[in-house]
Amino acid sequence: MFRTLKSKNRFWREAQAFIIVVMALICELLPQPSRADQGGVGFWLPGTFGSLAATPMQPGLSMSALYLHSFVSAGGNVAASRTIGFPNRPVNLSVNLNAEIKGAADVVAFGPTYVFATPVLGGQFAITALGIVGHQQANIDATLTGALGPIGFATAGSISDSRTAFGDVFLQPTLRWNQGVNNYLIYGMMNLPVGAYDSSRLANLGLGHWSIDGGGGYTYFDPKTGWEFSAVAGLTYNFVNPSLDYQNGIDGHLDWGVSKFVSKQVHIGLVGYAYQQLTADSGAGATLGDFKSRVFAIGPQIGYLFPVGNMQGYLNLKGYKEFDAENRPEGWNVWLTFAISPGEANELPPTSRRMITK
Repeated sequence: MFRTLKSKNRFWREAQAFIIVVMALICELLPQPSRADQGGVGFWLPGTFGSLAATPMQPGLSMSALYLHSFVSAGGNVAASRTIGFPNRPVNLSVNLNAEIKGAADVVAFGPTYVFATPVLGGQFAITALGIVGHQQANIDATLTGALGPIGFATAGSISDSRTAFGDVFLQPTLRWNQGVNNYLIYGMMNLPVGAYDSSRLANLGLGHWSIDGGGGYTYFDPKTGWEFSAVAGLTYNFVNPSLDYQNGIDGHLDWGVSKFVSKQVHIGLVGYAYQQLTADSGAGATLGDFKSRVFAIGPQIGYLFPVGNMQGYLNLKGYKEFDAENRPEGWNVWLTFAISPGEANELPPTSRRMITK
């Protein structure tokens, strides 16, 4: 009888340990969406620059609006196994977590650009201010399966969130130089973290932290042949998110575009980008380690110049299909840009009068 009671006590100890382990795993599975930065998304939005990026602009005040629609998803298996020692014998615990996150965003960015007529360092100085408003939704579906010795278990959870709000404000100064068909650009960018942000939510229009970015670019544009090629590269420094004690690493990025004017008003071509995180995430909230993110994309574009009274109007539609993503959601996005700037659009203007396209 003593042996029977001892066997029963051992069974209950193992059963209690099993329950504790499973409950701990469920708790780890469900509340984690508050770690927004661990989605691999820092400050820089790949695709910000495009064709004709470094060509000079017409002095004066311009206005632009950008509509961005994106859909991304990410999944993966995180497998773990460990041996838990119980009295008298070990019991193997094997666990498999299959999680998928999906997100969609519809965002409008709008604001003015002022181009100074007086040269600065021999180049053309301009400053742009952008505000954003939009809707974002996100959903996580996860399934946890495993076994503790001969006892199998499974649990599933789903979390969703959506939000319509204003985002951060962005400031971007630029300097451009033109030498015939060769055009050069240096730029800076920073955000003012005033947008809607809540570290306990999946969907946010604000970053929740300060960031700065800077880089340079080049555009080859020959009005005689109609061919142009642009490339802009930069580095991003993300400051600590105080709500999470989390800091994204330094990012490196390259945006490019190539196109040909098939008429005096229409150009078509390709666009693409490459994004690679160079240094590790850090801070007490960086529970996933380095978590360096990466993504590439390519897609088509078409642009159209047209007159708007005595101003110049421009429409550009471009789309990107992402691939080879790591530690970052992957999907596709579409950009529609509308801009009005000083100048005439009834003929293909020379480089010195070209409106910049982003």
